[in-house]
Amino acid sequence: MNAIVAKCTTNALQAAAENLRNGGLVAFPTETVYGIGADASNAEATKRMYLVKNRPADHPVIVHIADLNDVDYWAQDISDYAITLMRDFWPGPMTLLLQRTSNVKDFITGSQDVVGIRIPANTIALNLLTEFRKLGGRGIAAPSANRYGAVSPTTANAVIAELQDYLEPRDQILDGGSCAVGIESTIIDCTKSNPAILRHGAITAEMIEVSTGIVIADPSSEAIRVSGSDKKHYAPNAKVHINTVPQPGHGLIALAEVETPTGVIRLAAPKSIEEYARIFYAALRDADLQSLKNVVVVPPAGDGLAVAIRDR
Repeated sequence: MNAIVAKCTTNALQAAAENLRNGGLVAFPTETVYGIGADASNAEATKRMYLVKNRPADHPVIVHIADLNDVDYWAQDISDYAITLMRDFWPGPMTLLLQRTSNVKDFITGSQDVVGIRIPANTIALNLLTEFRKLGGRGIAAPSANRYGAVSPTTANAVIAELQDYLEPRDQILDGGSCAVGIESTIIDCTKSNPAILRHGAITAEMIEVSTGIVIADPSSEAIRVSGSDKKHYAPNAKVHINTVPQPGHGLIALAEVETPTGVIRLAAPKSIEEYARIFYAALRDADLQSLKNVVVVPPAGDGLAVAIRDR
């Protein structure tokens, strides 16, 4: 293991913030998944983060900030409903796509005219962002801390398994335990008269409409490129089957009420939709650890967070 793995003490967070300012990479927990962060204003650091992830250069990354007062540095022409969403759901698992300012460079947006911004709710992430801000940092660009297209990590050990061969000795992994939500943030396009969801997450369509009083629009046919939009995203090595009958030797992920057939390997039996989201990626990783070739997933029915799980 080349990178430093640290518990999230005050000293570790300060050292991580200094590392980011000096061009290093830091993996850190959020309430959704672990991210691999670089100074969002540093072209070389961000380029190396793309290389570590094996991420296409035209695929945008989300900028994480510490405070609402930092939004204006990154975004302009912000609608009233976007401000309402910020006030209602930040810090939280929601990314807003906004018109970028001249401070935002193409290496963040994939050369698009919009930038994705969020304030995470995880205490460790917020403290890291705050320490980074004290040093003059404006934001941390942080996609999920896995190789491109693979299952997102929800523990530090999963980050190590994914990225240990690609990080440098100066890089750091902050171990903050398991992520509370377990799936990526909702991404909302706020560049038009009505908001549109481009990636489903814990902030649901119903919550957005109640907050803004505006009906959500369907994504346009010329949808903005966003994180997690490729069909190959969130994929384990095992072949995943949706709502099929598992055969002996197959893995199974389903709510606890679904029985496990004889010879089937139960990977997860969550008792609620919230628990399902929280452990879903870990269960997919477990399938790969057990070298399973087939996994049957029975996603939960219904609206809200269940939509986000089915989206994955």
